[in-house]
Amino acid sequence: EVQLVESGGGLVQPGGSTRLSCAITGITGADAQIAWFRQPPGKEREGISCIAPMYHNIYKSNWVEDRFTISADNAKDTVYLQIDNLKSEDTAVYYCAARRAFGVFTLAASSYPYWGQGTQVTVSS
Repeated sequence: EVQLVESGGGLVQPGGSTRLSCAITGITGADAQIAWFRQPPGKEREGISCIAPMYHNIYKSNWVEDRFTISADNAKDTVYLQIDNLKSEDTAVYYCAARRAFGVFTLAASSYPYWGQGTQVTVSS
């Protein structure tokens, strides 16, 4: 059974940083791809970045700034999303998602069959 459990987030001041964690069970190995998405209030879900944890190959959406960094710790079966210099527009529910695929990366939400429950990040002073 595949399970993804996000943690981290909460209320963060503008300019601050946060690290979101996605603990993964049931989908590891050479064909695992883990992605981070977010859904701002009143807007559609958007893909941020994805990683193949075994190889640490990374793909990012065009709009993603260097403030967002995805990484993986294979010993802990956990993928992280570090967000620095947080802005009010980063306020959203952040989700991790997983799929099995080799080589080709995508951030189309429909390509990911497994999803976590989401974690809220609110950027406000």
